[in-house]
Amino acid sequence: MLANSRDRLAIAMVLITAIALSGCSVFKKKAPTLAYQERPVELLYDVGADRLDHHQWAEAVNYFREVERQHPYSEWSRRAILMTAYAHYEANDYPDAIADAERFIGLYPGNVSTPYAYYLKAICYFEQIVDVGRDQAATEQAQAALTDVIKRYPHTEYALDARLKLDMVLDQLAGKEMTIGRYYLRAGDPIAAIGRFQTVISRYQTTSHAPEALYRLVEAYLTLGLPAEAVKDGAVLGFNYPGDIWYRDAYRLLTSKGLRPPTAPSEGIVVHFLPFGKHKDTTVAPPAYDVTTATAAGPVQTTAAAQADADAGKKKPKKQTDLVHGVLGL
Repeated sequence: MLANSRDRLAIAMVLITAIALSGCSVFKKKAPTLAYQERPVELLYDVGADRLDHHQWAEAVNYFREVERQHPYSEWSRRAILMTAYAHYEANDYPDAIADAERFIGLYPGNVSTPYAYYLKAICYFEQIVDVGRDQAATEQAQAALTDVIKRYPHTEYALDARLKLDMVLDQLAGKEMTIGRYYLRAGDPIAAIGRFQTVISRYQTTSHAPEALYRLVEAYLTLGLPAEAVKDGAVLGFNYPGDIWYRDAYRLLTSKGLRPPTAPSEGIVVHFLPFGKHKDTTVAPPAYDVTTATAAGPVQTTAAAQADADAGKKKPKKQTDLVHGVLGL
């Protein structure tokens, strides 16, 4: 009886282990997929675009993927990959959006829409940037991706937006250096702090953190008993940012020590503020695409959409996402 009990216990333990290991796959809810039904490519495409217009991102992805599955070698399939990436981006599913963009780039490196794939990839990294107190891996990835867009396609609207966002990325990286520098200054290690603040001045001198970095250098040098160095950085601060609040503080600090910077603060106060976070409303829409010529073009309506407009006797008002779907030929 004891042997039988042990056998039953062993079998029970094996079953419990098997259930535990497979529990995630058993109970995890799978994303709904479309049942296969052969349909015209234009219909699948139009439905996917409609779902995108109505912010039904998951359904849009399903229809665009169905375009790929049923018509894998068509121009529609090529464009569906890019719009799948865009739908994932709108849903804040950045890893999948990046993967889709990279797949498009790998399959069609010379396509007219490839610049947008590079751009969308960069924007996905950009929108994952977190506050300066946390790891800045996404910030560095965004910097590399945005710089890549600017170098590859310097005269495009994508490069124009990338330059604006790159300024914000550099500001974020400078902010990280400032956070560490302030910590060292508070901890009584002014030499380590000076290294961080000088990095901001040398690498990120065009960012909003440069005035404070110069002020903190003044503080650090005074702490070390180096008044000449403090006055020099105070003079640089006053020359470049005479109306900045940080120069007013530096001027007050230096004069309290009996030191006199060459210029007094000017009237008015300059306050630096650079918003961060998700900026989907500023993201450039994909390029319009003409399926008949396979070249970039203006927004093109489908036959069904054009007929609907004709029946209504007037042109439909253009939605904000119509430019987004221009790459689909809508």
